[in-house]
Amino acid sequence: MGWNPDVTVAAVVMRDERFLMVEERIGGRLVLNQPAGHLEDGETLLQAAIREAREETAWRFAPRALVGTYLWRNPDNGRSFLRFAFSGEVDDYRPRQALDRGIIRALWLTQADLQAQSARLRSPLVMRCIEDFLGGQRHSLDAVSSLDLETALDAPYVVNL
Repeated sequence: MGWNPDVTVAAVVMRDERFLMVEERIGGRLVLNQPAGHLEDGETLLQAAIREAREETAWRFAPRALVGTYLWRNPDNGRSFLRFAFSGEVDDYRPRQALDRGIIRALWLTQADLQAQSARLRSPLVMRCIEDFLGGQRHSLDAVSSLDLETALDAPYVVNL
């Protein structure tokens, strides 16, 4: 049996020294996370981040940079996650929009708020993404490419035999 980590995306958004977060119910617990979720078939990483932020917070997310790529193995169940965290801004809030299943609410929290509630963080990835963001870690969105077969074959590094 092969090893296949779950590919996920997360939106890191800071406004007035507060981070856009979601409170969600997972396994009977209320936890805090960035707007985040799984990459769906046929979707680019950027499309997934934009979709997840809208579905979970009712805000439209505009990615500006890649904060980082993180591999984490959940010690409770052995599942591995490969997370791509993007920073950006939000606008076009839709207060009447229903939020994704399991999401209780979207909220804005400071780093200190999150540190005070560290036991409620969904995973260690939550604070690591925030710390990297606050540390100035940003990579160009060009670092996350999406190639289909046609464009991949046209790339200059592909050798046609």
